[in-house]
Amino acid sequence: MTSSEPVLDTSLSTSALKGRGELRDQPQPTGSDPTADTRTALDAPPGGADRRRWIALAIVMTAAFMDLVDVTIVNIAIPSIQRSEHATFSQIQWITAGYALAFAAGLVTGGRLGDIHGRRRIFLLGIGGFTLASALCGLAANPEMLVAARIAQGATAALMVPQVLSIVHATFPAHERGKVFGLFGAIVGLGAVSGPLLGALLIEWNPLGLEWRAIFLINLPVGVAGLILGRRFITESKAPHALKLDLVGVALVTGGLLMLLYPLTRGRELGWPLWGYVSMAGSLVVFAALVAYERRKTARDGSPLIELSLFKVKSFAAGIAVQTVFGIALGVFFLVWTLYLQTGLGWSVLKAGLTGIPFSLAVSVAAGISVQKLVPRFGRKVLQAGALLMAAGVLLYLAESERYGLAITPWQMALPLVVMGAGMGLIVAPLTDAILSGVPREHAGSASGLISTVQQMGNALGLGLVAVVFFGVMEDHLLPAEIGPAFVDAFEYALGWVAAVLLAIFLLMFALPGRSSVVDHEAAEAVGTVEDTERESQLVP
Repeated sequence: MTSSEPVLDTSLSTSALKGRGELRDQPQPTGSDPTADTRTALDAPPGGADRRRWIALAIVMTAAFMDLVDVTIVNIAIPSIQRSEHATFSQIQWITAGYALAFAAGLVTGGRLGDIHGRRRIFLLGIGGFTLASALCGLAANPEMLVAARIAQGATAALMVPQVLSIVHATFPAHERGKVFGLFGAIVGLGAVSGPLLGALLIEWNPLGLEWRAIFLINLPVGVAGLILGRRFITESKAPHALKLDLVGVALVTGGLLMLLYPLTRGRELGWPLWGYVSMAGSLVVFAALVAYERRKTARDGSPLIELSLFKVKSFAAGIAVQTVFGIALGVFFLVWTLYLQTGLGWSVLKAGLTGIPFSLAVSVAAGISVQKLVPRFGRKVLQAGALLMAAGVLLYLAESERYGLAITPWQMALPLVVMGAGMGLIVAPLTDAILSGVPREHAGSASGLISTVQQMGNALGLGLVAVVFFGVMEDHLLPAEIGPAFVDAFEYALGWVAAVLLAIFLLMFALPGRSSVVDHEAAEAVGTVEDTERESQLVP
């Protein structure tokens, strides 16, 4: 606890707080001690409490790591899948975009299901489904089956991923969340470096003749371990009031997202038909209807799918906007970068995977220090510096590509990749922390689902825009000698768009609160000190 926190009134017992209905959101004990739920803060063994919640953190972070690795590992394997399965460019796009679509469409619902039925329960259901879907991906007999299995992966990940931030938000007191989100940023960087490198090694080694299938089957032991350990160490938490799943809200969210993203993904392949434009315009009507319905739902029974009151929190509303646009930039860059390295430059999967190491290490290092060292001192300026640094790295990469063309080497890419990675690291960890800093604990699931939804929606928008900013500037039928130069030119064109989006993100960040997230945490702690201490008393082994 910091010096600015109020003195804890130890006369408030756990049973008294429960009688006032203030502890239902707190993690519930799953250990063998039947008296754990009646202990007060003074009775709780601090060592046991700390050990339990940090083990739970390791489990949910592993799940987040598995999801992130699955995305990046597929990117590096795309050319191999295309060659071995004779997949079309449209099918390749759907292997990535299908996952993102299902993920984005289900995240808000997944977060709310955790609030209603228990975040631990839905997390375990999600990780189990994700593991099964990974097995189906690895056993896919054709590109169509692989696309279907990837959509199933996205849908089950939508159950699993929102619970990660929700469990962190409900398990850790406010003053510790900065450290936790710093670790989360480091995990993002580690996943970014591990995914391409692990994928490259698996495809290069070709264990048991599985070729690209090994990148999906590697999830099986990790998923099974997550299920077993999660049942033992993750404590349950729910929303403080009884909620019901808003099925109309689910239908409107899912329908609106699909109406927006599906035409973007298939537009170029189908010749940009009129119905696609009508669908995208109609999605705005659906989202407007969603807002109106959710307002009535809130007034009627207080159980909406989306807590619109969250958008009254300035940090949340501004952060959501930044997260969406940032997802667009990442969605465009990572797919076109993979195609550029392996198809355009003709590099092996291992060479392409190793090339990304400087970027990923820079992300991991910068993310690890941003929340703990930089944001408390400089606040919003750290995120804005990250956006400018990342844009500078993209422009430097563009200059290097124009200078060296097809003769460019991994060493010549190292500097722009390090600059880009450092910029991304300054954004990813503090942005999540800033968005959640002012969110009431009882809405953790809904907020986490929304954060992940807009990130994936932005990612899916970016993947859809690849058809415009990358494939759209190439001829449909290229001779073998024309493929390399065409891919290099398209990559450089796409980089220009990515740099422009990052500059737009810099401007959007002026809407974020200027105060550091540490100050926000202390304010939140002043409100929730008693609840945080009582929650710790229940986290016993």
